[in-house]
Amino acid sequence: MLKNSIKTVNLCKYYGSIKAVDDFNFSAQKGQIIALLGPNGAGKSTLMNMISGFLSPTSGDIFVEDLNIADNPTLIKQKIGFLAEGSPLYPDMSVKMFLKYMADLRGVDKNSLQTAVELANIGNVLNQKIETLSKGYQRRVGFAQSILHNPDILLLDEPTDGLDPNQKEHMRNLIAKMGKQKTILISTHLLEEAETVCNRIVLINKGHLTADGTLQDILKTAKAKSLDEAFKKLTQTEE
Repeated sequence: MLKNSIKTVNLCKYYGSIKAVDDFNFSAQKGQIIALLGPNGAGKSTLMNMISGFLSPTSGDIFVEDLNIADNPTLIKQKIGFLAEGSPLYPDMSVKMFLKYMADLRGVDKNSLQTAVELANIGNVLNQKIETLSKGYQRRVGFAQSILHNPDILLLDEPTDGLDPNQKEHMRNLIAKMGKQKTILISTHLLEEAETVCNRIVLINKGHLTADGTLQDILKTAKAKSLDEAFKKLTQTEE
């Protein structure tokens, strides 16, 4: 049996009466590229923020490589690369300055920084201020930041948001290649991305896990002929 890279046990996050994530039980292994799919407000970003250690759960446990994040937050963050929603960056820094700053925090060398720049394909904007970049380039800078330390686990929240078609293809090919050696969890609203890039799909709705498996598993569960049809049936939404 493959060792779990990520495991959540009865995980909950409540904001007053709002149950953003509710009794979520889930595990992921190396070599899996998992699409976390659901309508807006389903709890996808909240779940990622808890797994990454940026948000504390209301109750339940999160294990990363068998370590409880509550007991080992710093060590676990070293194992994870996180591209958060909206690419939070320092707009007044140049791309080069920002990545060097993040590399210093991570304790990685110049070679690792250069590798991240090349993989994200951002070498032509290194000297530009982040605030002058397009949304797509800012997303790619955020992605470069997430892979600086070559983590075993990648959490990517809408990784192709704002990218043009060529950039999307580059990003998806890169994720597919990296996914052979890592555990990658992608939050997306793009059904095409879930179908073409990911080898497992987890449907989440109103904080609950509603379906989990391969594309064929999801179609069988929903008695549907397409992921779009399955998505509408299983999340009870027309979005």
